[in-house]
Amino acid sequence: MGSVLCLETSSGVCSVAVGKDGIILSCHESDQKNAHSSQLTSQVDRALRDAGLTLPELDAIAVSMGPGSYTGLRIGVAAAKGFCYALSKPMIAIPTLKALALGMRELNNIEGSFLLCPMLDARRMEVYTAVYDRNLAEIHPVSAEIISGESFADLLNSGTVIFGGEGAEKCKPLLGPLKNAVFIDDFRLSARFLYPLALEKFRLGSFENLAYFEPYYLKDFVAGKARVKGLK
Repeated sequence: MGSVLCLETSSGVCSVAVGKDGIILSCHESDQKNAHSSQLTSQVDRALRDAGLTLPELDAIAVSMGPGSYTGLRIGVAAAKGFCYALSKPMIAIPTLKALALGMRELNNIEGSFLLCPMLDARRMEVYTAVYDRNLAEIHPVSAEIISGESFADLLNSGTVIFGGEGAEKCKPLLGPLKNAVFIDDFRLSARFLYPLALEKFRLGSFENLAYFEPYYLKDFVAGKARVKGLK
């Protein structure tokens, strides 16, 4: 049991993974810009084929619930709901930043105590972030933060804080020189990080109501201004 299709579309990476019995069987990813909607279905097909499973054989569908890209989240959740309705399978929603923190924990080799600070890119010097301990217990809740050289000063004065994710890259020039700040370079979200959390929820029977579930956007959608030809 525990065959789960995981969909991650909340960032610039479109990622699909299939796990079964606690093991990741396959994972397909693409960082092609603005191509989530066109790539997701084909990635699902390839991931299932590589895992040796079919859609009806799955036990559940897991999806990254946000925060993150407004459009990306809508694409992922719509796909997950579609699969669940068609297959009569339960849907599992995974907090995006917690999944990112799990991936960061797997990759670091730091001994002793530390905190994990996953970051997703928002706008300008703003990031979606949260802080977790090494057991993924939430120390600071999910929030949208404008980063400055004083950000996380209280935490950094107390011990090691590991920063990772696409949002961390633009914060490194400000926070990187600070004592106890550790950055994981070139680290990005992956659907494979959803699976351990999804398996835990599956075993607990923690499923979403398909009719009412919405992604966790955190911030209201802000549309860009449309340009009119001939006007400046």
